Amino acid sequence: MIKNPNRSGQRAKRNKRLVMDVYEHVLKPLDAGQVDKYFRADYIQHSPMAKTGAEGLKQFLAWAKGVSPLAEHRVKRVLADDDYVVAHVHVIIQPGDPGNAVVDIFRIQDGLIAEHWDVTQQVPSRMQNDNGMF
Repeated sequence: MIKNPNRSGQRAKRNKRLVMDVYEHVLKPLDAGQVDKYFRADYIQHSPMAKTGAEGLKQFLAWAKGVSPLAEHRVKRVLADDDYVVAHVHVIIQPGDPGNAVVDIFRIQDGLIAEHWDVTQQVPSRMQNDNGMF
């Protein structure tokens, strides 16, 4: 079966918009109350920082908001391929800290986030090159 590139491109565009909305309404404000709008109840979490499922994500967001209410998520770039969306994000836990370079990978199913992986690297105060991490 040959895929329709327009259909796949439209799906990728919708999925990219969904992920951008997740950053805007859930992750940036650390708003556990918005999880059900964007995530499947049986959401699969691969990050070791949170339990799997929408309830696990809600618990993690509530905890994160309690310990770092001023955390920032600065989305640098977002790439979409069909049902997968990858975001390169500068996450600053405490104001003034260099933060972390994070790559989030989301799998979308039926218009909701179904699965998530992440890779995190601390932003060093000094680098061996002038290219920056973003």
